[in-house]
Amino acid sequence: MAIPTPLVEVGFDLTESSIGPFFALDDSTRGVLDNTDWVLGGTIFVDITSSVRTVQIARGRGRDFSNYQAGAATVTLNNHNRYFDPLFVASPYYGNIIPRREIRISSGGEIQFTGWIDDWDLTYTPDGDSISTAIANDALGLFANQNLTASTPSVQKSGERIAAILSDPAVSWATDLRSIDTGKATVGTQAIEADTTALTYLQDVANSEPGDFYIDKGGLATFRDRTKAPNSSNLVLFDETAGIPFSNVNVIYGAELLYNEIIVGRAGGGTATASNVASQGNYGIRSLAVTELLLNDDADLNEYALVWASRYSEPEYRFESIEVQLGTISSTFQAQMLGLELNSIVRIKFEPNNIAPAIDRYIEVISINHRITNNEHYVTLGFQGLDYQALILDDSVFGKLDTAALSW
Repeated sequence: MAIPTPLVEVGFDLTESSIGPFFALDDSTRGVLDNTDWVLGGTIFVDITSSVRTVQIARGRGRDFSNYQAGAATVTLNNHNRYFDPLFVASPYYGNIIPRREIRISSGGEIQFTGWIDDWDLTYTPDGDSISTAIANDALGLFANQNLTASTPSVQKSGERIAAILSDPAVSWATDLRSIDTGKATVGTQAIEADTTALTYLQDVANSEPGDFYIDKGGLATFRDRTKAPNSSNLVLFDETAGIPFSNVNVIYGAELLYNEIIVGRAGGGTATASNVASQGNYGIRSLAVTELLLNDDADLNEYALVWASRYSEPEYRFESIEVQLGTISSTFQAQMLGLELNSIVRIKFEPNNIAPAIDRYIEVISINHRITNNEHYVTLGFQGLDYQALILDDSVFGKLDTAALSW
């Protein structure tokens, strides 16, 4: 099976170039009035796929308790003609090989990354080969460099606070580039210190929910609260016989995510501790401290601590990652793979070494990495367990009773 068709586009201002669809005075073709083919100017997305050698994309986070990091993309380009050399005045892109150019990367017609190029690194070799490497980050990279002014916020739901920070003059993130849950936690009036970066504060709010804050592949600033609901109607199945085949399965089982004493603290407030005595008797005391939460009330701390203590008090057989080679699966499966997003819920069935019984789990996607060349496209997915998911009424999978799954 052929790999999905990749597409790499960069936002260039080609107003003065002959290759853009721009109106030009005194030009017999481009200067005709009352036509819809030529525009007055500005930035347009230019397809540079023909120059691409390789693409790598990394989005998501590591295991539980870590924040989502800025999504990153690295694109290596043929530069034999020096088109991607910022000093080459004969390049049709001259004046545009600069930082902060927007980039979109798609595969099979589905956007996989939206961000901004920070660096254009050049390599020239004695044998005449030349590569330009474009290194990009998504909007979390922008938020990491935007400092908030000192202020005292009002009491709000966590999602409202996220939205308020995105609307802060230091950030000014467009409202049509957001997907923000309301949030269940109420965050308080703890002062925002001067020069706190927008990203640090947004992550602090998300951790106080606890929820997830990231940039989706289409460029939306996304906040999912702790009640994010899975839906079994469009679950992607990974299975060697009836679903998408996979390889390089990594499983963790042990003390990596085993905590039976949870200590949580509120910024400017008190603390609460929740312990699982049975787990401590079996494995010894394993403590986790979560401090400086932005919660409005100390009463919320007990619930927060109890939930985390129940979630991580026993070792669990956790699928950590799998790899899929898109060139070996059907176009239908390729579309399912490329449609996945962070927080997607998938099902994996795995029979280790072909020895029954099979392991069957529902898990959540927390990282998506792509490695693309001219003839290969590998996708590596990272996961976390669903042992904490809420009961979803009327869902054939997540709506079953007697499964110890209730909202909190």
